[in-house]
Amino acid sequence: MIGDGGAVWDPKQYGRYADERSRPFYELVSRIGAISPEYVLDLGCGDGALTATLLERWPAATVHGVDSSAHMLAGAERRAVAGRLTFHQGDLASWQPAHPLDVVISNAALQWVPGHEVVLTRLVGGLVPGGWLALQVPANFDEPSHTLLREVAARPRWRELVPPLRAAPVLSPAGYLNLLAGLGCRVDAWQTTYLHVLPGDDPVLEWTSGSALRPVLAALDPADAAEFRAEYGAALRVAYPKGPYGTVFPFHRTFAVASAAAPPILTKMSSTDP
Repeated sequence: MIGDGGAVWDPKQYGRYADERSRPFYELVSRIGAISPEYVLDLGCGDGALTATLLERWPAATVHGVDSSAHMLAGAERRAVAGRLTFHQGDLASWQPAHPLDVVISNAALQWVPGHEVVLTRLVGGLVPGGWLALQVPANFDEPSHTLLREVAARPRWRELVPPLRAAPVLSPAGYLNLLAGLGCRVDAWQTTYLHVLPGDDPVLEWTSGSALRPVLAALDPADAAEFRAEYGAALRVAYPKGPYGTVFPFHRTFAVASAAAPPILTKMSSTDP
């Protein structure tokens, strides 16, 4: 994860709902129209499992993954392929590409970067003519999973121990469309609501323990972390009751896929042309 405020990421916990978390990645990549890119970048690559699938999508490409978490990258390095797939630790907020970019993918990472419009502007500027930029960000920050987290963190017991939980700096689909179209791109932007049916006890707590709850857990000692999880989990059970077939967890995600403008094709006219 990139720009995560110093939270320690647990690849095993994050991957607990790997199928549900990976589906938006595949749907995002399916909308990228690049045919034979040379250099593909995955920003916020995590453990590299999804990044590695890009080798199958573009067999002739060199694929590079960037992430800020050493814990995540430890798993990613095991997937590296010499000359084809490499990984690097870096911060998206200040990261600069070393090569012109044919395709840039950022899946569920930009929500950790305040003011990431600047990052997107820089990345579009680094695309080759006709290059592609594709992003997906969670848009669940006004749902109980997040509002309850902020509510519990603001209680007297926790307000001095837990760092301020900022509202996510993500844009609406129209916001990303306007930003990227204003940079000269052709843009497809949309939002999808996934109705995840999660098994087990406290599944929404387990889901957030791999993502939104990480900064809180990183700030607390083990005993306090367990107490916070219990308090937050009790609130989640009310908001997301368990049904006979599991717990329904609605999750909104925003997507944008942009193609940079290609230079005009100039046709030389003969002297006999009108």
